[in-house]
Amino acid sequence: MRCRPADNLGQILPIKDNIPLSRLPLVTVLLVLANVVAYLVEITHGGSFFGGPSESTAVHYGAIPFALTHSGARCALETIVEGEHSASVVACATGSHAASIPHQSGPAAWATVFTAMFLHGSFLHIFGNMIFLAIFGPTVEDATTRPRFLAFYLAGGIVALAAQVAAGPNSTAPTLGASGAIAAVLGGYIVLYPRARVLSLIFIIFFVTIVEVPAVFLLGFWFLEQLYLGLAGLANPLGGEGVAYFAHIGGFVFGLLTIRLIAKHKRASPQVPVY
Repeated sequence: MRCRPADNLGQILPIKDNIPLSRLPLVTVLLVLANVVAYLVEITHGGSFFGGPSESTAVHYGAIPFALTHSGARCALETIVEGEHSASVVACATGSHAASIPHQSGPAAWATVFTAMFLHGSFLHIFGNMIFLAIFGPTVEDATTRPRFLAFYLAGGIVALAAQVAAGPNSTAPTLGASGAIAAVLGGYIVLYPRARVLSLIFIIFFVTIVEVPAVFLLGFWFLEQLYLGLAGLANPLGGEGVAYFAHIGGFVFGLLTIRLIAKHKRASPQVPVY
């Protein structure tokens, strides 16, 4: 399962906002670097640059809801063969049934809450997430202290995962991606800078243009889309494309509710467009 806020924003790709920074966004830079390094490391253990890590890597280091909600659970990747066809599935069990699951080395279930936050399922997955972190992260970081922003980012990722686990506690699909934490950043951004404007690439079939989009519209529309898709797919918390909608919702709401507690200041939104 992929946790991704950027993929569902359709044909809009942000380039920059119009909020000036007062300092180097060091934490945001380091977070982007950490995610990129983690992606390069994970694909060295199997997988490909564009296709992402192997299934075994995703199972080892991804956050699996079943493992997080069942004490002593054991999960492993198994191959099911039916005639000439085979498929890989994640098998999980607890108690005496856990003995039937092959033991595979990996971090403890609680540790995957953090490892999963820095893993991604494909090049497009990490590219989209890092674009949004690089655009909106510096502005939110600038309105807080660096330690507070880091704590806010990590806490947002934890809350986002908790929301997804609550929606599907028995799911055996590994969750990968930073978008729960990034969704918290987006929620914080829209509270601090509702009048900001974001220079964006708009793709309409074969036509591409650059326009300024109000941040409240861009991020507000994304949240409403996640809310609709999440509620519409309550019978299947993973959604039709394996997207963790409830992680996005949980992270965003966390950002909305907590950013005022850590923000030390905010800079006024310029009234002139930036190009």
